[in-house]
Amino acid sequence: MTPAARTQAAIDLVDAILDAARGGGAAGDQVAKRFFAARRYAGSKDRRAIRTLAYDAVRRFGEPPVNARAAIVTLADADPALADTFDGSTYGPPAIDPAEARAQEAFAPAWLVDALRSAGLDDAEFAALLDRAPLDIRVNRLRTDRDAVIAEIGGEPAADLPDAIRLPADTPVDRSEPMRDGRGEVQDIGSQIVSLAVAAEPDGFAIDLCAGGGGKTLAIAAQMDGRGRILATDTDRGRLSRLSPRAARAGVTIAETRLLDPGKEAAMLDDVAGQADWVMVDAPCSGTGTWRRNPEARWRLTPDRLDRLTATQARLLDVAADLTGPTGTITYVVCSLLDAEGAGQVAAFLSRHPGWHALPLALPRGRVHGPGMRLTPASDSTDGFFVARLGRG
Repeated sequence: MTPAARTQAAIDLVDAILDAARGGGAAGDQVAKRFFAARRYAGSKDRRAIRTLAYDAVRRFGEPPVNARAAIVTLADADPALADTFDGSTYGPPAIDPAEARAQEAFAPAWLVDALRSAGLDDAEFAALLDRAPLDIRVNRLRTDRDAVIAEIGGEPAADLPDAIRLPADTPVDRSEPMRDGRGEVQDIGSQIVSLAVAAEPDGFAIDLCAGGGGKTLAIAAQMDGRGRILATDTDRGRLSRLSPRAARAGVTIAETRLLDPGKEAAMLDDVAGQADWVMVDAPCSGTGTWRRNPEARWRLTPDRLDRLTATQARLLDVAADLTGPTGTITYVVCSLLDAEGAGQVAAFLSRHPGWHALPLALPRGRVHGPGMRLTPASDSTDGFFVARLGRG
């Protein structure tokens, strides 16, 4: 592809990401995967250049631009080499008109910036939230050890996590043998750390209430040494359907899945009420802690959507309380740095349930934040998370 054709393809990709964000469609990484699947003529260098330019534009503009061309033209204003690709060639974009629309640079919508600053984040944290994320692997200790996986795929071991390996962003590991046969799983180190907060043990009963594709379910199974029972539930059939084949590859035999209807979780889990030793609530959230991977999430979040998310989180915490046995615990996790979804959400739960309290956490990274702990890209080199462990007492 010519440089001009790459620029036009980047504009097309950003427009596709914008359309998905405005319409509540797929996340940007999924949009990009589909985009390139339909353009197999693009070589690996072409795809890398297109993706890099597209995501430079997405990261630079925290408010949705009027269209993708306005965003990339704004980048071209400061980059003569990029501006030269607007040459009107057959597959390239038309020449830039000095009077045409430009996008306004911003970290995020103003209301969201205010909310993040109220949660104690500063400019250094903001900058780190838009850096490119590395690629992290969780080694499946049920099947192998870390040294064996590093010998096959490379990477650096994390000194504070015995199962974690870090590789550069975009390292092609999906088709490597450890990933294909279940000896490793792609999982951010932050996700690995908050999974440790469950503190599950062999021969117990765990419920992963918002299991999704099962990344944390498999991490809990490793904590349990593959002994006991895990009930993994979700309301998203597509995501939950991915768990069983992943578990089979990983050699996890103690996890079962159950599809739930939204709003009817308590009734559909009545048969296990009061029985769980550990309940993980990896709640649906704004994803403000994952902007390194999904910077277009800033275009999706509105105050109304945040209100709906916090209402769902509160309801799921109440469901979790009814699922735990007398000595059971809840581990509440959000990949968000907003206090409304983290510290404030847990404080509200404790006020509704006076018999419950926050338990101390001893995690390898993170700092105390309200009734739990917070991890951030700037301080911990992870995605952003809030985690709290709750028990009766």
